[in-house]
Amino acid sequence: MYKISKTFHFSASHILNDLPEDHPCGRMHGHNYIVKIKLQDNKLDRTGFVVDYGELAEFKHYIDSTLDHRHLNDVFDFQPSAENMARFLFNWCKQRWQQTYAVSISETPKTWATYQL
Repeated sequence: MYKISKTFHFSASHILNDLPEDHPCGRMHGHNYIVKIKLQDNKLDRTGFVVDYGELAEFKHYIDSTLDHRHLNDVFDFQPSAENMARFLFNWCKQRWQQTYAVSISETPKTWATYQL
């Protein structure tokens, strides 16, 4: 199985609802997010790629125009936790690149959430 990945970055704020009153994530705060798309296939295309990295520019455009420097509660109609965003972005990518098998999101240097098949 061939596997590739590419990392993207954006900065945004959010508020996580339904947390205890003193929980810091219940207040508006921001992160410098890292998103990693992971793709795999058991065969390569004629060029020798799983997917040409250049094709993933569509995802960068989506992140830059929709998520970067936004308040994520205004963008999504769901609780914008890293886990929920990983699932949403996985589905977005899977519609475009069937080779997508996972999307991971980091909010801090020590934390990652992944949604995968």
